[in-house]
Amino acid sequence: MTPFLHERWPVVFEDNHLLVVYKPAGLLSQGDDTGEANLLDLSKAWIKGRYHKPGQVFLGLVHRLDRPVAGVMVFARTSKAAARLSDQIRQRRLRKAYLAVVVGRPAGIEGRLVHCIERRGRTVRIVLHPSPLSREARLAYRVCESEGDRSLVEIELETGRKHQIRLQLAHAGCPIVGDVRYGAPSPLPSRPIALFAKQIVLEHPTRGEVLAFTAPLPIGWPWPDSETEDSPLWNWDDYAVHEGSF
Repeated sequence: MTPFLHERWPVVFEDNHLLVVYKPAGLLSQGDDTGEANLLDLSKAWIKGRYHKPGQVFLGLVHRLDRPVAGVMVFARTSKAAARLSDQIRQRRLRKAYLAVVVGRPAGIEGRLVHCIERRGRTVRIVLHPSPLSREARLAYRVCESEGDRSLVEIELETGRKHQIRLQLAHAGCPIVGDVRYGAPSPLPSRPIALFAKQIVLEHPTRGEVLAFTAPLPIGWPWPDSETEDSPLWNWDDYAVHEGSF
C-alpha cells in the first residue's frame, strides 16, 4: 500500500476516479465549524502535492465515519464518480462491513437488528414505534469470537443512519467498548471506540467491476492477535502530523 501522510497510514487504492484511504480515530471525516483537521482536506492536500496540481483539487465526499471510528473511506476524484457512488449508496449497492468489540455477547451466533431511529438535532435515539421523524435502521451481525466479558462482532450495514451501529448494539445490551456515549462503562485511552470500518465493496464508477477495499486492523485494537505488519496507527494524535507539513 502507498503511504498517505505517514509510513503507517495506508492509501488503500487510488486511480483517476477513486481515492480510498484509512481514517484514524479522532480525525474528522470533513471540516466543521471548529476548523480542526479533517480527512477530506488532508486528502486534497495529499493529491495536490503528489501530482503538483495547481489551484483547487476536487474530491467528493460520498459517505462519512464518526470521529471516534477508524477504518476505510472512499472519496470520488471526479464529479461523475461522486454522482455514481452516491447512486450506489441510495440503491444500497455499495456495501460496508465493520468489526466491533462489544461488552457482552449478542443473542445467537448471528442475527439481524431492526429498529426505528429518531433524530432531533444532535440527538439520535431508538424509539419503540415509527414517528414522522424516525427512519428504519437495519443491520446484520455475526459473532466471530467471545472472550471473557467481550465479543468480536462483524457487522454489515443494510441502512446508513447516524450512529446506527452504536445505537443498535447498545440497545441490544452490547455497547461498543469505549463508547461511553451509548453505555460503555469506561472510555479507552485517547477516546476512540472499538468500531472499525473494515471493508467497502462497490462498483467502479466507470469500469463497472466490483471492487472490495479492506483496511488492516490498527495497532492497539482491543482484541488479541489482531495486529499485522501492515497495521496502521489507531488514533489521529499518534501520527503527530499536520496539514501544513505537506
